Amino acid sequence: MVRTLIGGLLGGIAMFFVGFLFWGTPLSLIAFGRTDDATAQALQAALAQHLGPLGTATYPIPNSSTVIGTELYGKGPVAIVHFTNAGFAAMDTTALIGGLVLGVICAMLVAWAVRMFAANGSFIDRFKLVALIGLAVTAYTDIGQPVFNHAPWSYYIYLWISDLASWVAAGAVIGWFVPRTVPTA
Repeated sequence: MVRTLIGGLLGGIAMFFVGFLFWGTPLSLIAFGRTDDATAQALQAALAQHLGPLGTATYPIPNSSTVIGTELYGKGPVAIVHFTNAGFAAMDTTALIGGLVLGVICAMLVAWAVRMFAANGSFIDRFKLVALIGLAVTAYTDIGQPVFNHAPWSYYIYLWISDLASWVAAGAVIGWFVPRTVPTA
């Protein structure tokens, strides 16, 4: 039980560090398009003017639930805007702490599942199980965005690679720490 908890904790920490490598360093610039400062200021002012009064939310633009919105959707351009009214630091410490806690919780759940259902396998078996679960879940959730929502492929491919790498790292740690149990006769 203790090794499972340690594996989950360290697996979550491994996920956090791999995620930081992808998103907390200049490597993250691969995922984003760029605008110049004047364009960014103009877009920020337009967002504040038009979405600010509506509040923090995710907005499909245009809204395809109306007749006019459906026509506009067909003409393009379209966007899904994740809008936050308040500003925050680019490297927000509370988000980093929250991400670490989330990673540890997720890795703990997977470590517990590995202990319950795959502890009799070898390290490689336990590692492959976590890696395959990570592959399936991240492919559906991350690659699903461009498939279902016509979101930009480049961003979501990068996100998928970063999420999969995080789960592979967690899988190696969890696979190592979850103890192999000896089946009873």
